[in-house]
Amino acid sequence: MNASQNDFPGLPDVTQPLDVLVVAPHPDDAELGMGGAICKMLQQGRRVGILDLTSGEPTPHGTLEIRASETAIANVALGSPWRYNLGMRNRFLEATLENRHRLAGLFRLTRPRWIFAPYWSDAHPDHVAATQLVEAARFWSKLSKSDLAGQPYHPERIYYYYCIHLKMVPQPSFILDITEQWPAKAASIDAYQSQFVSGRSLEPPSFTERLREEAAFWGKAIGVRYGEPFASKEPIGLKGFDSMI
Repeated sequence: MNASQNDFPGLPDVTQPLDVLVVAPHPDDAELGMGGAICKMLQQGRRVGILDLTSGEPTPHGTLEIRASETAIANVALGSPWRYNLGMRNRFLEATLENRHRLAGLFRLTRPRWIFAPYWSDAHPDHVAATQLVEAARFWSKLSKSDLAGQPYHPERIYYYYCIHLKMVPQPSFILDITEQWPAKAASIDAYQSQFVSGRSLEPPSFTERLREEAAFWGKAIGVRYGEPFASKEPIGLKGFDSMI
């Protein structure tokens, strides 16, 4: 499995390492789980990327062309982060050695400091497989004497965003204030008309309105209007208390 940058056709240029790489099983998962955080980090000057593992298709009202167009519109709404699709198979995503090899190579080429992955417990098999892949590829990406693309590299942290199909109430490690970024997040979700509008009831509340209510719930928990929850398996270190709410 010899790998090089040529194994990633159309890979956008990464002139500097990414600060953050958000790994999403399907286009729209990054927006749903942490669209506000993506927008906020871009506004703060961080180099942010989104890696969609699959096309997300087929779906009842989508096509490959529609989904690609919607993703492009959503990306602009977020602030145009670096974005790439790894082309794995939707509905059949598995944490295979081959997929781990490709993802580890991508980590070595983009060299993100932080990785965000879906929460590890979910009813959707693609989401579970994506997180297993991220965790294993993070380890593999540091291996020397390998045939992986790029040079050995180990991302410092993995954080987990909630975009889950389980009927559960998350118990997050921290909640991010996204009050100012909510309009951009809502616009990025609204871009996916084939997923969240077509074939759905027109009776209120809309899909986006339900997400706004969820964001308001998390915002209330920390005393702001809107929030996004995140989890961490590893301890979170602080240099000080200046940024705490």
